[in-house]
Amino acid sequence: MTTPRATADEYRTAPRDTPVSTTPRATADARQLLIDAISRDAVFRGDFTLSSGKQASYYVDLRKVSLDHRVAPLIGQVMLDLVADIPNIASVGGLTMGADPIAAAVLHQGVARGLSYDAFVVRKEPKDHGRGRQVEGPDVAGKRVIVLEDTSTTGGSPLTAVRALRSAGAEVVAVAVVVDRATGAREVIEAEGVSYRAAIGLADLGLA
Repeated sequence: MTTPRATADEYRTAPRDTPVSTTPRATADARQLLIDAISRDAVFRGDFTLSSGKQASYYVDLRKVSLDHRVAPLIGQVMLDLVADIPNIASVGGLTMGADPIAAAVLHQGVARGLSYDAFVVRKEPKDHGRGRQVEGPDVAGKRVIVLEDTSTTGGSPLTAVRALRSAGAEVVAVAVVVDRATGAREVIEAEGVSYRAAIGLADLGLA
């Protein structure tokens, strides 16, 4: 019998051109595979200053895996499972640039599942030229959207995205993050009246 750990071992030793399967069995194992990949390739230990200014003894650099062709499909699968109960979603995305590969992964894995999610990118500030847009991509006005984030500490990045999307006329129904550091993001987002959910916690990565 194949176990999630055995499948994770196969991931570790697979050539870089090995495609990720989207069979039901692989989908069931996707979260464990993702945890294994993050633990191996995206967790760094030492003394770090976070974007919030706080000090930490470890740093989760999710772009080490979110831009890896083997891991991106796993992220898409896991995040789709995380928000599967939310109906009538038109688009997903978040604040550039951490959310960008997450949105792309969800978009492409959504197509594989027959879902028609678009993606958007939220700039930190509106453009000072051209159309002056802060939210890029297909129009989100009047549509139900989900804000994505790779890792969240204080919730500042997804909160910026939520407010920009509301200004653009979107209905933000949830914030979904890949890794939650349990340092206040949930409380900040829920205080804004938005549901918050996370796929992976610190305990999953052996950091709590």
